[in-house]
Amino acid sequence: QDTDEFILPTGANKTRGRFELAFFTIGGCCMTGAAFGALNGLRLGLKETQNMAWSKPRNVQILNMVTRQGALWANTLGSLALLYSAFGVIIEKARGAEDDLNTIAAGTLTGVLYKSTGTV
Repeated sequence: QDTDEFILPTGANKTRGRFELAFFTIGGCCMTGAAFGALNGLRLGLKETQNMAWSKPRNVQILNMVTRQGALWANTLGSLALLYSAFGVIIEKARGAEDDLNTIAAGTLTGVLYKSTGTV
């Protein structure tokens, strides 16, 4: 069967463009950061409260560490994904081409901008 599975408007691509994939990338990075941060927060919370007996204050302290680390990592990875996606879309629109050079340039610009605010 050589017919298309989906009906597409005339002139539309069969694949998603960089702009459509940006939403998936940003959301996926936020969720990954939240999961990684929560696990890291659990590890840190258990380590910092190892001398305490199992009680409500210990549980609260562990939960605080889990939520704090989860939010920190989600914000960090989400921000990086937003920068990467924005640079990728801008470069693609400016060049008028979809190729690997856009990806390399977007990643490089994201890294440069992210590290430009920190100390060396």
